[in-house]
Amino acid sequence: LLRLLAGDLAPDEGMIWRETGLKVAALEQSLPLSSTLTVFDAVSRPFQNVGDLLAEYHRVVVVMETGSIEQSSLDDLENLQQRIDHADGWTLSHKIESVLDQFELDGNATLNTLSGGWLRRVAIARSMVTEPDVWLLDEPTNHLDIPTIEWFQRVLLEFDGTLVFITHDRQLMQNVATSIVDLDRGRLSRWDCDYHTFLARRAHQLEVEEAHNREFDRRLQKEEAWIRQGIKARRTRNEGRVRSLEKMREARKQRRVSGKLKLDVDAGHRSGQIVNELENVSKSYDDKVLIRDLNLIIQRGDRIGILGPNGCGKSTLLKILLGRETPDQGRVKIGTNLEIAYFDQVRDQIDPDQTVAETIGDGRDYVSINGNNTHVVTWLSNFLFTPAQARSPVRVLSGGEQNRLMLAKLFSLPANLLVMDEPTNDLDVESLELLEELLVEYQGTVLLVTHDRAFLDNVASSLLVFEGNGILKEHVGGYSDWVAAGGSFDHWFQGKRGQSDTIPTSEQEVPASSHTERKADKRARQKRERELASLPDKLDKLEERIALLHEKIADPRFFQQPGDQQQKVRDQLADAESERETLFTRWEELEG
Repeated sequence: LLRLLAGDLAPDEGMIWRETGLKVAALEQSLPLSSTLTVFDAVSRPFQNVGDLLAEYHRVVVVMETGSIEQSSLDDLENLQQRIDHADGWTLSHKIESVLDQFELDGNATLNTLSGGWLRRVAIARSMVTEPDVWLLDEPTNHLDIPTIEWFQRVLLEFDGTLVFITHDRQLMQNVATSIVDLDRGRLSRWDCDYHTFLARRAHQLEVEEAHNREFDRRLQKEEAWIRQGIKARRTRNEGRVRSLEKMREARKQRRVSGKLKLDVDAGHRSGQIVNELENVSKSYDDKVLIRDLNLIIQRGDRIGILGPNGCGKSTLLKILLGRETPDQGRVKIGTNLEIAYFDQVRDQIDPDQTVAETIGDGRDYVSINGNNTHVVTWLSNFLFTPAQARSPVRVLSGGEQNRLMLAKLFSLPANLLVMDEPTNDLDVESLELLEELLVEYQGTVLLVTHDRAFLDNVASSLLVFEGNGILKEHVGGYSDWVAAGGSFDHWFQGKRGQSDTIPTSEQEVPASSHTERKADKRARQKRERELASLPDKLDKLEERIALLHEKIADPRFFQQPGDQQQKVRDQLADAESERETLFTRWEELEG
C-alpha cells in the first residue's frame, strides 16, 4: 500500500490521483547499508546532482581542515563553489545542516561506525530533508530505544505535512495517529479516531459481523438441505436458487479466517522462592561503567521489565543473571530448581540451514508440552506455520516469522524462568497482544527487555531502570507508572550527536518535576500553535458550507419541501454560523 502511495508500484486496475507538484518521501523499513559513506553524503542523496556537489564540497573541506592545503585542492574548491552557486546549492546545504543539527547527527561520521539506532536516525533525516508534503514511514521505530522513540514522536507531532505510517508500536499509534486505515482481506477501511477508539469500534464491528455470519450459516444450512432433498427426489431444481447457493458457498469461503497464535507454555517444575540474588555487583567494559554496586533480589513469580537506552548494559545484566557472564565484583547467587528458557534478540539459537521442524524437534517428531506429546508440525501450526513451511529452511523466513519460530522453540521447553530480550521485534499487533496474555497468565518468573512501552505496561509488575552512570533503580508498576512518577531519560541525551556518556552529577540534576512541567508547557504551546495554524482552513470550509446553505434556502424549490426538512436546513445554518463565531473567538484567544 505504501509503495502504491509513493508511486513505486502501479495498480493492476483503477486510478491513483495525486495533486500536481506533490512531494512524497518514504522511509523504508530496512536500515541504510553500512559503508564508508559519510552521514552528510547519505542525507544529501535525495537531491541527486546538487547533493553530489555538496557532498564533494563537504569532503574537500574536511580534507583541507585535517591536512595540508594544496593548490589543486583550492582549485577544486573554487570550481565546486561556482557550480554550487549556479545550482543554488547553498540553500540546500543550509537545509541539510539544519536537519543534521535537529537529529543530532555528525555529518563527518561514516555509516559503518554507527549503531542500528543512529543508522535509523540517518534514514529518517534523509527521508525528511526534502520537506515532503506526504511522509510515508514503514516501521520507523525499528532499532530505536525508548528515549529515541519519544524524541521521534515529537518530530512526527511537529511535522506540518501528512503522515502515513505503518507501525506495531501501539503507544506511537495512540499518541500520533488521528485516523486508522485497516487492511483486512484485501479491503481498506478508514476510521477517523485514535487507536484505542478504533479498537473498540472494530471489536463492535466484528461482533456484528459474527452475528451476521451466524444468520448466514443458518440460511446456508437450510439451502444445503434443500439441494440434497432435491437430488434425492429427482425433482427439477430451481436453477436460480442453485446459483444463489453457489454464491453463498463462495461468500462462506471469503469469511474472515482467525489466524491467531495459539500460545501455551510448559511452566516446568516449581523453582525456589529466590530466583536470583545480586549483592554489590559491578561490571565495566572499556572503562565504561555499565553496572555499579547493584543489590537485587528476584523472587518466584516476578515479572520484571529492564529499561534503558541502547548500549546501557541491559543484555549484559541478563547474561550476569543467567550466569553466562561474570561480574567484575560482587556476588551472584542463582536460585534452585531453575529451568531457564532464553529468547535472544539476535536469534543465535536458530540455525539458518536447519528446517523449521528440526529447529523445534532437535531430530524428534514430537515435543512434550505439560506432559503431553504433540507432533512438531501440529505445534508449529499453533504459531501460524504451514506444513510446507515446517519443511523449509529457516533462512527463507522473514524477520517476523523467525521471531515466531523463536517463540515456538522457547515455549516448547519446560521452563520456570523466561528471559526475553526484545521479543516484540517484527511481531504484528495481534501476536503482541496474545503474547502479553500468555506472560500475564504464566506461573513462573519473567525477565523482559523491550522498547515497546505498551508491552511493558501490560506485562511488567516492576521495572529495573538504568538511571545512568551504572546506577539501577527498581520501580513498581509499568512504564506509564514510571513516567507518572517523574521518570525520564532526558539526562542521557544532554550532549549533541550521541555523546550520551556524560551523566550529570546529583548537584547538576534538575528535579524530575521541573522536567515534567517544562515538557508539559512545551507540548501545550505546540498544541496551541498547531490549533492556530489550522483555524484559517477550518473557517474557509465553514464559510463555504454557510454559503451553500444560503443558496439552498434562496432556491424557490426550497419552500416546496415539507416544513420539517426546511427547519432542518435552517438549524444546520444556525449551527454553522454559531460555530463560526466560536472559531473567531478562539482565534482571538490564541493570538493573545
